Amino acid sequence: MLANEILSQNDGWGHMDGWGGGWMWLWGVAMMTLFVVFIVWLVRAAGTDSTEVPGPVRSDPDDRAREILGERFAKGELSPEEYRERVSELQ
Repeated sequence: MLANEILSQNDGWGHMDGWGGGWMWLWGVAMMTLFVVFIVWLVRAAGTDSTEVPGPVRSDPDDRAREILGERFAKGELSPEEYRERVSELQ
């Protein structure tokens, strides 16, 4: 008698009133994908140094020329007069 009452109350949806059926696996895949993306983002964010500054962006070719002149002067390849003369030519 009890089994007949339980079976008569079944509306045909099955387990979890239809929420556990066909497309439920899609939510699992979506949640796992979001979890993996979050972990990758977290690792990348923790691995970067916020004080790291990228190299200088040179918009003026004369800046590089001045650097080269400064390096050559520091190495002793140019005299102070030659250095001043060449820097003044760049300006």
